[in-house]
Amino acid sequence: MKKANQIVEYVQANREQILKEWSEKLILMDQQRVVPVISEKVYINICNDYINLLITSSTNQQKNSETMISEFTQKIVQLGWTLGFIMDSLSEFGKIVFFPMADKTSEKEQVEFILDYDRWISPINVAVYNQYAETWQRTVSLQKIALQELSAPLIPIFENITIMPLVGTIDTERAKSIMENLLQGVVKHRAAVVLIDITGVPVVDTMVAHHIIQASEAVRLVGAKCIIVGIRPEIAQTIVNLGINLTQVMTKNSLQKGIEAALEMTNRNVISTEE
Repeated sequence: MKKANQIVEYVQANREQILKEWSEKLILMDQQRVVPVISEKVYINICNDYINLLITSSTNQQKNSETMISEFTQKIVQLGWTLGFIMDSLSEFGKIVFFPMADKTSEKEQVEFILDYDRWISPINVAVYNQYAETWQRTVSLQKIALQELSAPLIPIFENITIMPLVGTIDTERAKSIMENLLQGVVKHRAAVVLIDITGVPVVDTMVAHHIIQASEAVRLVGAKCIIVGIRPEIAQTIVNLGINLTQVMTKNSLQKGIEAALEMTNRNVISTEE
């Protein structure tokens, strides 16, 4: 405990110099990693927060320490720092503090000092790493939920006609989300015709086609009709080569033709008007 107090006293006494050296090192490290977009003040604030965290943890203020660790890791997650970068950054801090103190320690006390230093800083760093992992996982989960909600919207375009534009790769998990949004949207909007636009789907293989067929069949079972639009020539060729049967599903090569077909199916037509 005595050694830990001496380390804290050293950090407090040399705080300004430690902050200067460490923030400069972080700036250099981050510039090598990504295009620099973070101001020097942000680096200094992060370094300052970490030092405050070390001091608070060393005074056995566990509740305050836990709060500070949570707030500290939230900040570095928002900055987009990777776990590897954070580990390297805290390692640099250790070098800035450890080596000057070690140089002033006698050979006889070297081993004891190394152990004391490790006992002082390692638990704090491990807590930061663990909290970072939890915060990052929570952030990724929230982003994933948000993306899932936006990845398959059902949009009403006319009375009783809705469209679901699909963009990107469709995997099993996303197909489930598409199916749920599709069926809920059909009931909510009282849709008679649903257009599934696959213009933005880069690859249509057997699995993707199977999911699309399942979706169209589910729409039929809840009393609506489904039109697949945006089937490009290369997708049509892939479907034929794979032997996928889409004869039970109405298809159109463009959204415009799909809308025209949907209007006809709901007893409406597109009429050209002249001035």
